[in-house]
Order: sequence, then structure tokens, then C-alpha cells
Amino acid sequence: MSRSFLNVLLVFVLGVYAYAGNGALPAPAVDAPMAKTSSQQTAVVAGGCFWGIQAVFQHVRGVVSATSGYSGGSSLTAQYQIVSTGATGHAESVKIVFDPSQVTYGELLRVFFSVAHDPTELNRQGPDEGTQYRSSIFYSSDEQKHISEAYIAQLDQAKVFSRPIVTQVVPLKAFYQAEGYHQNYATNHPDDLYILYNDAPKVAHLRQQFPDLYTGK
Repeated sequence: MSRSFLNVLLVFVLGVYAYAGNGALPAPAVDAPMAKTSSQQTAVVAGGCFWGIQAVFQHVRGVVSATSGYSGGSSLTAQYQIVSTGATGHAESVKIVFDPSQVTYGELLRVFFSVAHDPTELNRQGPDEGTQYRSSIFYSSDEQKHISEAYIAQLDQAKVFSRPIVTQVVPLKAFYQAEGYHQNYATNHPDDLYILYNDAPKVAHLRQQFPDLYTGK
């Protein structure tokens, strides 16, 4: 991740430090029904630095936990310094454990596309560039695959973005938890310039656009 002051300041000055979108996107036309009983399911997504993605989903109702990590590559290369080379096949990812009786998989995707990142950026988000920052959905079931592909097609057809969505929808082979110092980074370092300019606005947009889903926990 680019963490230099100049990079962060440049992104801030250009006004592209956080993707605000055009407001909350339409709800998925294809989604799983809200479960009648409490349980736990898992979703894995990637869209730039995992600090911001984790911070967003930690504030979504029904999310039990959000963990930063790596997906798409080998266990042998699931280490930050190696992933940062962009040559491992890994993407900085977040594993979301959620209760489907409180929030659906489609609602999580709606948040993902609306406020968590810009799905039209190829291999970059904000000041960060490389394949490890690509936009991806790692599905773990045929249902997740179907909902993801249908929602992307719905958004593209509605032309809610000025450019085509480049988000990959690929099977989840494995998720490797990132190093401890990456966990809860936005919460633990609220005054970090990178967090202030890149990630805090995403949580603010979540609160503004999804008041029924936002939780201040």
C-alpha cells in the first residue's frame, strides 16, 4: 500500500480520496431471502486496501465479524510484504461473517458497490495500485455466484456508473488472515492520514446512505 504523506496528500487534493458514488445503489433484483432463524454465513470481498473494507463492514447491521486477509494465491505467499509485490495472485480481502436473518448477501453487495470501493477501477483504489488491490468477489456457493453476477449485470444495464464494472466474480479457494497489526486498523488509528482521507469517508457514506443498516458499534 502507498502510505507516503505525498501520495495521501495528492489524492486528497485531487478530490478522489474516497469513492462516494451517486448515492446508494438500487437493491439487488436477485437476492437470498432473509433467513427466519439466526445463523452464520461468510462472504469474502476485495476492493483496495483491506483497512477500509473492514472498517465499512464492521459498521453494518448483522455483521458478526470482518477480518482482513488475503485471497487468490498460495498459503506460502500470504504475507503482507510478499503480497505487496503484486506478483502473488492474492488480493487484499475481507472475510465477512454475517447473520442472514439480519442482513442478506445481496445487501452486503449493495454496500460493497455503493460505498466500500469503486468497482470500475482496474487494479487500483485511491492511492494504491497493483493487482493486490483489484475488485473481486470470492464466492463460496452457487447462490453467491448467481447473486453476484446478477447484481453486476443489473448495475451495468442501469448504467449507474460512468464506466463498466470490472469486479471479478471468482470461486473462493482459501482465505488467509492478515497479520495482527492490520486488524481493526481504522479503529485503532483514526488519526492516520491515510484513514482520514481514504477510509473514514467510506464509513460516513455508509451512515448517510444506509441508515437502516448502519450500526455505530
